[in-house]
Formats: sequence, structure tokens, C-alpha cells
Amino acid sequence: MTLSIQSKETIQRWLQDPYIDDETKQELQQLEGQPKELEDRFYKELEFGTGGLRGIIGAGSNRINRYTVGKATQGFACYINEEYGTAEGRPSVVIAHDSRHFSPEFTLEAALVLAGNGIVAKLFSSLRPTPQLSFSVRDLQATGGIVVTASHNPPEYNGYKVYNASGGQLVPDEAERVISYIQQVDSFAAVKRMDQAEAEEQGLLVWLGEPEDKAFVRTVADTSVNASLIQSSLGQDFEIVYTPLHGTGNIPVQQVLQTVGFTNVHVVPEQEQPDPEFSTVKSPNPEEREAFTLAMKLGSELNADILIGTDPDCDRMGAVVRDHNGEYVVLSGNQSGALMIHYLLSQLQESGRMPANGAVIKTIVTSEMGAAIARHYGAEVFNTLTGFKYIGEKMDEFEQTGDYTYLFGYEESYGYLAGNYARDKDAVLASLLICEAGAYYKAQGKTLYAVLQELYEQFGYFQEKLESRTLKGKDGLAQIQSMMSNWRETPPQSVAGVSVQEVLDYSQGLNGLPKENVLKYMLTDGSWFCLRPSGTEPKIKVYFAVCGDSLSDAEGRIQKLSAEVMARVDS
Repeated sequence: MTLSIQSKETIQRWLQDPYIDDETKQELQQLEGQPKELEDRFYKELEFGTGGLRGIIGAGSNRINRYTVGKATQGFACYINEEYGTAEGRPSVVIAHDSRHFSPEFTLEAALVLAGNGIVAKLFSSLRPTPQLSFSVRDLQATGGIVVTASHNPPEYNGYKVYNASGGQLVPDEAERVISYIQQVDSFAAVKRMDQAEAEEQGLLVWLGEPEDKAFVRTVADTSVNASLIQSSLGQDFEIVYTPLHGTGNIPVQQVLQTVGFTNVHVVPEQEQPDPEFSTVKSPNPEEREAFTLAMKLGSELNADILIGTDPDCDRMGAVVRDHNGEYVVLSGNQSGALMIHYLLSQLQESGRMPANGAVIKTIVTSEMGAAIARHYGAEVFNTLTGFKYIGEKMDEFEQTGDYTYLFGYEESYGYLAGNYARDKDAVLASLLICEAGAYYKAQGKTLYAVLQELYEQFGYFQEKLESRTLKGKDGLAQIQSMMSNWRETPPQSVAGVSVQEVLDYSQGLNGLPKENVLKYMLTDGSWFCLRPSGTEPKIKVYFAVCGDSLSDAEGRIQKLSAEVMARVDS
């Protein structure tokens, strides 16, 4: 393979740029003779999408490093000063990070670039959960937020997410304006950066810590539905095993559970401390059973009622419960969401606190089971595109119009939020809510698994499945684009013997939603499947959903549906 002319020119600019340090240049020089690696590092700029930056750590324009972080921050600073520079007082941005490699360095770089642009950077002194960042932007009335994290990506990745003044991730129109400012930063010399000592002296770098932590823990604990009941008895009889998967959740999750009244919380010792290599798991992802291997071992020893795990930046929560045979079963994101909706709304209804205009928000690839439960309790259900930023945007709309009272929002990918204190998914809150539901039903002699079976009997046997294919690099991106074009141009007429009733092409901006490269195929029996390129990973994701007359019927349908669709995807 030979390097493209564009990549060669970009490499030379990096090697000759006086603003790039010698260590970075040496890293690039050591890659001489590796054209494929150099091409992947330089064939494009690391894209700032609606979720910000995410990429492999290293030198290069298509990598995340202090220079690409600095350039993105300069663009964000220009956006803030243009949008909010005329407001009274200095604009401010709250910054947090997770346990990944170079996360502290990248957050400090962002803070010093903001300071260089006259913006107050409010920086957490050590790792904090992403939902706390969202909360603190609102609580401190900041102009925006930045969190450095790559969620549950492999250890070689890091990322950079940007938040607006309401504490939500940027939605497309906001992101497009920020991107336009980033594109105007034509060199690293154009990045304004202040020395740390000077920034601190001028009050442009402010360190956050214990007061902000206490405010977050108190607010999440106050979102409890049955705190008095948990404190009086239920919390003492419920055994919890928790794993933070080497991330940011360890302290806040424990603090919130203890505040509400759970006294038997056992943390998996091998996974308690931050570790950027996530050395005890293949992937620090609570969506995967393997991530719970050590938690299951400890849970069996303690006869625990529930196992919970949070991803490195603690915005996703997975739960493991016992089935009828006492075996541990990993709940899907859809199942956990259905259980939490049922618990939350039933308790609000029983206590007379259910608002007449209550609303639940979910995404277009999330199960319809939670929607059916929500409607049963009289709540309105709203659908958004994938990404919690859209749920946050809908929450803002409710707050501004007063037409609906937000109750719960969730994604099938293990992201949940109850309460109006944040605009991003919160695994601290989800950990509390699922444990609270488990303790409540245990007092009635039921496990969460048993409650789930009751919900299936009442609302239908919903089953969902996700398949994904990882296609890395320049060639992988082209493959994904080709695949989407193929499905768009030649849609199937039937799948697994069932006719396709409707094709929803979200690139056309359906139902008032923003345009997005997503295809959803609705079948005549009520089942559906959806193709969506991931916005944060080099993957194409394929979602499947059915509703059967029994569990075996639903499982048979989804196997047939997914097998036939994936055969075409892989062809």
C-alpha cells in the first residue's frame, strides 16, 4: 500500500509544525515504513460529530490527542463566545473525565484552551461520572460542558463530548455550528492556550470537588420513589453486588445506595479501582455477560439478590437477576427499562403522585414493551432518534411548554433517566431504581425475573436482539456506506415469510425528527428490524424486535428474522 498524496502532505505539516512537540513527531517518524498505519492516521480529520470526538489515542489527524482536543476546544470556545459573549458575566464550561488513558491530560488541555479564550473552565479534580457532568452544568448554571470519555470502547480509545447550557449533548443544529467554528481553526497556531498558573490566578481555571459531589448524590437520592420504605426495612434485607468495571461509578453509586438505605452493597474487589486497561474484562460493557463473570462469582458466594454493573463513565447500567431456578440471568436494556417503568409508574399511581400529563420517552430502536406499560398507566409515549441527546432535547421542550411532565426516558443500550436534574442517561440513578424495585418486589415474595414474566403475560411476549458488524478504517467506512445504499435501493419485499409493510427511511427526516442514516423495516405481523451505522464506533448495528403469543413463539420468530437479515448483511 502507498500513502495518498493528501496523507503525505498532512504528515509533513505535522512534522514541520513548531507547535507540535518532539515526542509526537518521534512517534510519527517511528511509523516510517508502515504506510497502512500512517494512511489510517492521516487520511482524514478525526470527525466531530453530534456526539463530539471519539477515536484511537495517538499522533495523527485521525487520532485523538492533545492537538485534536485543543482544536475542537478552540472551535467550541469560538461558538460559546459568539453565542453567549454578550451575556452578563463570563461564560463558563464544566469539564469532567473518566478513567481512560490521557483523560486527565485531555481535560486540562481543554480547560487551558477555554481559559485562553476568556471562558471560565470549571474542572473536576479527578474522575467523575458523565451524568454528574450533565447535572453540574445545570446546577452551576454553566454555559456548557465537556466530558472526556469513550464510554465502553476498548482501552486504546478515548473521546470528547460537548454539552449545551441545559446539560444535554449537542443536538445536530448546535453541533453543526460548533463544527463550522472548528473548521475555521486552520492551524494549531490558531489555538489560544493559557498557562495553568496564569489561568488559576485569573480565575479562569476553577477546581471542582466535594461540594459538587454532595449536591449530585443528594439530588439522585431524592429521586427515589420509596426511600422511607427502603430505609425502614427493605434496604437491610436486599443483597447487592456491584461492579464499576474499573470506572467512575464506584463512589457515587455506593453513596447513593447507602443514602437511600441499602446496607448490604458489596463491590467486586478486582474491579473496584480505576484501570485504563480494564484488565479483568474483554470489554468494560455491562451489556455483555462476560463483564459480570466476577460479579456472578461473588454473587453466588453471598447469595446476592441482584448484580449491577456500570460502564467506565457510568452512564450505562446493566443488571443480573435470579431466574426461577436460582440461576443468574443478564437482563437486556429493554427488559430493565420495562421493569423500571412498571415500578416507577405503578408506585406513582398507587401513591396518587401520577401526573395527568406524564410522559415517557424512548428511541426508535427501543422495545415497544415499555411503551405499552407506560400507556397502561396513562402516560404519553414519545419516540426519538437514537442518542440520549434527543431525549434531553424533548425534556427541554416539556420544561419550556409545560405540556407534559417528564417521568422516564431510556434507550435499549442500557441508558436510563428519571427526574429532571440532568439531560443525559445516569447509571447512578438506574442502579438505585433497579435495586429499589428489586427490594420492593422481594418484600412481596417476588424476584424481578418473576415480575418480568408477569409483564410478558399481561402485555405480550416481546423479544429483541441486536447484531453488529465491526468494519474498521477507511475500507470499513466505505463498506458500511455501500451496505446502507444497497438496502435503501433494493429493500426486501418479505423476510422470514412475512411481508414488509413499510420502510421508514429516517434520512428523509420522518415525523419531524432530524435526518439520520437509519432504515427501519416494519413487517405485517408487527415485528421490525432496523439498520443503523454507529455514531461512535466503526460498526453497523442491526436491531430486531418481535412480539409473540408465548416466549418460545417469540424466540422462534426472532431467530428466523435475524438469521435471514444477517445472511444478506454478511453476503
